[in-house]
Amino acid sequence: MTGRHAANIPGGPLPAPDLFAHTYRLYVSMASPISLLAIANARRVLQEAYPGTHHLAVLNIADHVDLARSDQIIASPTLLRLTPLPQRRFIGNLSDL
Repeated sequence: MTGRHAANIPGGPLPAPDLFAHTYRLYVSMASPISLLAIANARRVLQEAYPGTHHLAVLNIADHVDLARSDQIIASPTLLRLTPLPQRRFIGNLSDL
């Protein structure tokens, strides 16, 4: 498997989490400079830690309100680890990871 980063377009399909050993969703507000830093930091950290075995979906909260609500996202940016379990949340620009 190869590591992938995805900037999902509104209404576009999200990949199945079971295709990758490490699956993450990064919820951001695209208008925020902190979100841009979080995207860069998440990509860097995941590529260093899990090269070839991770998937990062970058989601704009404004475009994915229902999914953010179901994932109980209350702050932006938030990195949500879906797999492996247990789920974990990392809030902020991720510079301390």
